[in-house]
Amino acid sequence: MNIFLDAMGGDHAPYEIVKGAIDAVKEYDVKLTLVGHRQAVLEELSKYDYPKDKIEILHAETVIENTEEPAMAIRRKPDSSLVVALDEMKKRENAVLISAGSTGALLSGGLLKLGRIKGIKRPALAATLPKSDGVFVLIDTGANADCKPEYLEQFAQLGKIYSENVLGKNNPGIGLINIGAEAKKGNSLVKAAYELLETGDFNFLGNVEARDLPETKADVLVCDGFTGNIVLKLTEGIAAYLLKGMKTSIMSNTKGKIGGMLIKDNLRSFKKQFDYAEYGGAPFLGVKGGIIKAHGSSDAFAIKNAIRQSMKFIENDVLQKITDNVKNMEA
Repeated sequence: MNIFLDAMGGDHAPYEIVKGAIDAVKEYDVKLTLVGHRQAVLEELSKYDYPKDKIEILHAETVIENTEEPAMAIRRKPDSSLVVALDEMKKRENAVLISAGSTGALLSGGLLKLGRIKGIKRPALAATLPKSDGVFVLIDTGANADCKPEYLEQFAQLGKIYSENVLGKNNPGIGLINIGAEAKKGNSLVKAAYELLETGDFNFLGNVEARDLPETKADVLVCDGFTGNIVLKLTEGIAAYLLKGMKTSIMSNTKGKIGGMLIKDNLRSFKKQFDYAEYGGAPFLGVKGGIIKAHGSSDAFAIKNAIRQSMKFIENDVLQKITDNVKNMEA
């Protein structure tokens, strides 16, 4: 496996990134390459006892900031951690890059440096979100704000492959996010996409309204990137609001505090469902390489889980399965 970790990307880089790498090495016995300023990475590594043969450092002088224009930064900063990692990925097979840095730069870099898999019209971001009986994949969550019906058909195929091979779903159900459950509801994009999914090689379950997401039977939910990004951020915001409100209410008086102590484990288990750190990151599917976008505020636990996610991506040969599937669809 060739797993590259952008040591300089994210709100808590490099210390949380390096700690997550150390935890992954110890738990999964995996070999990693940390990409970033060598001295800064070495200073963090010196704080830990770990198997030295499991972590390499690939030096990168600079970092791309969130405030920079993504495509321009990729071209102007060849010595940045993202670009150095992407350039090295092209030389290796079974390579995955994990970054909690600039989303725009990561997606632009993936397209400019690695390119699309032949036949893929638009690569897409796939996020893992909780539901009552597990999790589902939401695709696209922001890579493509404007879409055509055939893009959504491919998103469904990408999400299906990822759900089967990384999340372990058998014949995953596909749903289409819409403003109503009826087949004829929605705008022209969604109605045309519905017809493609209904007649395609999918376990298509039909339209899914936003209010039904937490109880959906679907394993993959498809939408354009504009809609998906709103759904993703609204879900994060509401989850944070509810959890904070529950804590405030419980801690507001003695009776609540006593009750809180009794259900502490239950609350912790419920909270885990909404913690992005549990799921690692969002894969950018459709490019010629594995790219996983970790949350900007990822801590060591989230990074460790993103590394586990990348291992499954490689072990189950997701990239080759996407390539083969696109060839079959074209045929």
